[in-house]
Amino acid sequence: MNVVLPPLPYAKDALEPYVSGLTMEVHYEKHHRGYADKLRKLLAGKPEENASLDHLVRTTEGDVFDNAAQVWNHTFFWYSLRPGGRAPQGAMLAAIERSFGDLAELQKQLAEVATGHFGSGWAWLVLDPRDRLRVVSTRDAENPLRGGARPILTIDVWEHAYYLDYLNDRARYVRGVVENLLDWEFAAENLRRATCGEDPLPEADVAGAARPRGETRGEEG
Repeated sequence: MNVVLPPLPYAKDALEPYVSGLTMEVHYEKHHRGYADKLRKLLAGKPEENASLDHLVRTTEGDVFDNAAQVWNHTFFWYSLRPGGRAPQGAMLAAIERSFGDLAELQKQLAEVATGHFGSGWAWLVLDPRDRLRVVSTRDAENPLRGGARPILTIDVWEHAYYLDYLNDRARYVRGVVENLLDWEFAAENLRRATCGEDPLPEADVAGAARPRGETRGEEG
């Protein structure tokens, strides 16, 4: 696998005022790029060098897993957000209502899990093995794929995702993301992929060569 840093699907200041351009600059150029660069070095000359990112996330341990998963998780996070957000419709809205009753309850649970997660990690909306939507959190670089769930959306709750904008007020950061930035069209595409047995993030997307189906995401940062 040629480890590359996927381009952002929007300009670095496009998520303001909820996520600043400065935070995006540091988060993307320092943290996300750092994971990709370290993964490239870890894989050089190893049998895993030609494995897909998805395979590395599902099967490896230690430093290779940590960096592969953080490349995957961050790419998925960027696509989980969209300037102005998008409201859920159609099959996505029906799945939310079936699992949570309504969108407000899902937003409440997602905000509570993201805010209450102890330490570094991720809050996820997933499709579980029983085909129900659930809100879960994972520690550090962990990814729900390893437990058989299918990621639909995620929120990064590592401090570097919000500290420059909100200091230690994670709740305010999470509220801004949940209420204003989540891309439910991307979620709907991941729900479709999950129900069809497809991967939630195709390797082409990880390489920055494709966009979610039918999407035009604007200027790249």
